[in-house]
Amino acid sequence: MSYPRHGVKQISEVANGLIDPVLARRAGINTSLLGSWDEIVGEDFADCTRPEKIAWAKRGGNSEDGGYQPGVLTIACEGARALFLTHAQGELIQRINGFFGFPAVHQIRIVQKPVSQLVKRSRKPVPLKGEAARRLETMMDGIEGEKLRAALERLGTAVMGKQKDR
Repeated sequence: MSYPRHGVKQISEVANGLIDPVLARRAGINTSLLGSWDEIVGEDFADCTRPEKIAWAKRGGNSEDGGYQPGVLTIACEGARALFLTHAQGELIQRINGFFGFPAVHQIRIVQKPVSQLVKRSRKPVPLKGEAARRLETMMDGIEGEKLRAALERLGTAVMGKQKDR
C-alpha cells in the first residue's frame, strides 16, 4: 500500500485498505457492504441481520461468461425475524445486486444466531486522591464552561487513574 506524501488520508481509507483483502479472502465480502448493510436491508431488518459471507461458486467449466456464477450470501438473523426475512428474499437479492452493480448473489442462506452486540457500560473511574487530584485540578484552571469542565474532569480521572494502575 502506498501513502501519498502530500495531502490527508482518512483513517477509514487506510483501515479499509487493510481489512478488505482479508474479508474478501475469508468471507467474500468487503467493508463497503458491511457499512451500507442498514441501507440495503432497510429499517425492517437492519437491527436483526448481519451479512456473514458470500460463497462464490468454483470457477471453471465452459460457460460463456468466463466461468463466473453468482454466489450464495449467508445472513445471520435473530430469532423469529428469519421467517420474515425468508419472505423478503427476492427483494433483498435485488437490492444487494443493485449495490454491487452486477448479479453477485443468486441465493440467500439464513442462519439464526444473535446479531446485536451487548453494550458494555464501563464502570465509573475511581476518583483521584492526593497529588493526582491536585495535578488534575491545576490542569483544569481557566476552563469556564461547566459541561466542558465536567467532561474533562471525567476524562482526566479515567486517564490518570489508568496511568497509576500500570
